[in-house]
Amino acid sequence: MPRSLPSLPSLLSLGASLVLATGSGLALGAQAALIPAVVLAVVAPWLVTIDVAEHRLPNRLVVPTLAAGIIALAMSWAATGDPPFVPALAGVIGGATFFLLALAGGVGMGDAKLAAALGLASPTVGVAMLSPLLAFTLGGVAAVVVMVRRGRHAQLAFGPFLLAGYFGALLLGAVARML
Repeated sequence: MPRSLPSLPSLLSLGASLVLATGSGLALGAQAALIPAVVLAVVAPWLVTIDVAEHRLPNRLVVPTLAAGIIALAMSWAATGDPPFVPALAGVIGGATFFLLALAGGVGMGDAKLAAALGLASPTVGVAMLSPLLAFTLGGVAAVVVMVRRGRHAQLAFGPFLLAGYFGALLLGAVARML
């Protein structure tokens, strides 16, 4: 019996993961921060798909990104002897900020966990600051468009914008280093 071919969405998700992982590798090089970036690249297409469809970010996909960030922190500290303050602070600040937003009802707890993971994956102050700035800018523009088209009470998944902000910040950081 012939095996069926992978579905188009599966192939697109695989392709997107490969592009994001390759871009992360080119942007970061061989450093501990590449570990959570690649894990994020692998799960990003599924997180986007699920968040857009169901307005949730499943723990089975987000928690491994948190674990990868913590492992990268430990590896960086062990390799250099210096505590990696930037990703540690970015993870705590991002997670705490989005936790407060979740308590207020503005975002979900999955967004809070993802924000913490993205902070832990941020290797520099520039990425740590630019990532949420891009996310809120892109998300704000999209929110205006959605509100105009669907009305004031329309909902918008924010996870895709968090991920776009992170990968966009990595890309812009790499471009800035080349100039």
